[in-house]
Formats: sequence, structure tokens, C-alpha cells
Amino acid sequence: MYDDEREWWQERFEEHRPRLRAVAYRMLGSLSEADDAVQDAWLRVSRTDTSAVENLAAWLTTVVARVSLNMLRARDTRREEPLDVHVPDPVVTPESGTDPEHEALLADSVGLAMLVVLEQLSPAERLAFVLHDTFGMPFADIAAMIDRTPDAARQLASRARRRVRGAAPAPDPDLARQREVVDAFFAAARDGDFDALVGVLHPDVLLRAEGAGGRSTVLAGARDVAASAATYRELAPFVRPVLVNGTAGALVVAKGKAVSVMGFTVVEGKIVAIDALSDPERLASIDLGDLS
Repeated sequence: MYDDEREWWQERFEEHRPRLRAVAYRMLGSLSEADDAVQDAWLRVSRTDTSAVENLAAWLTTVVARVSLNMLRARDTRREEPLDVHVPDPVVTPESGTDPEHEALLADSVGLAMLVVLEQLSPAERLAFVLHDTFGMPFADIAAMIDRTPDAARQLASRARRRVRGAAPAPDPDLARQREVVDAFFAAARDGDFDALVGVLHPDVLLRAEGAGGRSTVLAGARDVAASAATYRELAPFVRPVLVNGTAGALVVAKGKAVSVMGFTVVEGKIVAIDALSDPERLASIDLGDLS
């Protein structure tokens, strides 16, 4: 590119950066990797003949999606053993609201529970679901990225959709109601009230937690999750109410450091999922602003 053309493209790219970062975040579940994917996409754009590009937004989305897909496949190749559960990077914001950058990341209900489920999909399933269901890309365009037919891409998205709906139901839209339920959970934990804990949990609630070094814990069922209440009783005095990926959550801060981030999925007044990240190294890399 000539300098003036490069400058024009860089300005256009920056206009689309929030959307491109949102695509990469949904694909990768990592804020730092999403930024890397977007930067890699810009390097590719700056070296490409763009004279034939007609739909800039669609073309840039395709570039970022391809970069993210390659990163996902490389991640799977490096991983020696599949993780029991991987909690993606949470987006933690004050309850007062999110800034425009975070709003772009969290549009279209990209809850933490959904991202946990997306981590369990194959790269091709994740690409098909994210690009079609979230960003409205035609299956013909998606198929070209994964060397499949449009019908095969549609089937991949359909399979992913069923898994997401089954394991990550849409949370109650009322944030105030979500907060009441989460507050009741911590109040019951603080008081050691087992019956109250069971009462606020869905019978099939799922607790997924990732600690230091990627060590994970999965508990299923209200009684088993409530039985771990001693942990939450210790954390209760240090809990700060926050939004985690746009839904009611908790940030646990002790001695000025984030100890845990917990996202809750509340459906019809019951907690159906708790996703917690307490890996100190990963928490240190997440921008918590003034929250901690």
C-alpha cells in the first residue's frame, strides 16, 4: 500500500476494531488473544491488495475469523490433554454500567456460561455458531473458511446451538432480580444456612471453577454445590457486586488483590450456573480498572 492508502485503511480498520475484537473474543475466550488476533488481522490487511473489496465489514470479519480459527486449532494441537473445564477471561465491569468498549464485547448475550460451553466445541463448530448466530454471516461464506459445504456448515452451527441452549440458557433479563438472587446466595453461605442455599439453587445447578495452573472443579446438583458453602462463607466478607459479562456477578478482593471472579446465570429466580476463575496469574492479567 502507498502511505496515503495505508492511512485510509488504518482509519477504516480502527472504526471496525470494536466489532472485530468482539468476534475474536467470542472465538477465543481470551481478551489478550483477541487483541493479538485483531493486530494480526491488521498486519494481513496492510499487506494485501484490497482493491477488489466491496463489503468492508464482512471482509474484515472474515480476516479476523480466519486468524482466530488458526489460533484455536494451534491451541488444540498444543494441549496435551483436554481440560475438564476452562473458564474464559471474564469481562468485569461496575454495576453502574459498561463503557462503550465493553458494550461491544458483550453485545448479543455473550455470557460467561456461554463462553464456557463454546470452549467445549470443535474449532469449526465454534466458528459456524459465532459467525452465523451472533454476527449473521451466511453459511456459504462460513463454509469457505472451513472447507465444508454450506449444508455442512449449517449442521455444525445447529449442533453447537443445541449444546449452547442445553448448557447455557439465557439468563433472566432483569439485572435487579439477578442481583437479589446472588445476594441471597452469599447471605445463605455467610449464615451457613444449607436449606436456604439449596432453595436459591436450581436442582441441576452446575458449578465450574478454574484455579491456579488450570486446575478445575465441576460440581453438579443443588445439594453438592450447597455442600461447598464453607468456601463461600469464607469469601462472603470480601465480595464486591459487579457485572460479569453483563450479568450479576461477584469480585472477591482481599488485601487489594482480586482472589476470584464469579459469574452467575440466574433463570426464573434460580441460579442454574456458577462459573468462577481464581487463577492468580490469569486474574492479574485481566484489566479490573478501579474495581480491585
